[in-house]
Amino acid sequence: MKAEVAIAVNFITTLLRGTGLLSEEHLQHFSHSLDEALRDHYEDHWFPDAPFRGSGYRCIRIHHKMDPLLGKAAYTIGLSRKQLLTLLPSQLTLWVDPYEVSYRIGESGSIGVLYESTPETHQNSVDSCKEKLRLGHSRTVMTLSS
Repeated sequence: MKAEVAIAVNFITTLLRGTGLLSEEHLQHFSHSLDEALRDHYEDHWFPDAPFRGSGYRCIRIHHKMDPLLGKAAYTIGLSRKQLLTLLPSQLTLWVDPYEVSYRIGESGSIGVLYESTPETHQNSVDSCKEKLRLGHSRTVMTLSS
């Protein structure tokens, strides 16, 4: 969850930095507050074994109205939700899921992927170890025909 939240926080902070209206100190404080708020919010709603479970709960959304988690972080630097709304796109959706962070600006905009990784499963680890043992050995494939 740490990587996905960091990517989401960095994306929002970069959008705010682009306005040129907030000091670096305010941006750092906002980033820290948002990181903390997202981790707390997602704590019991993070399912690496079923990444899309809880996706709606983890979605950060601005649709002419500020997402409460963004508003909470803005408050820590003295910005109201209304003020923050003027600094960010009026329609923004940010999905923060295990192994993927993606966004869409506008209702009909295309989806951009900010972060993508593959889950480490026990089976993959076993296969990986097996593959290491097989290095240097040729594989023989036996085919049966009738």
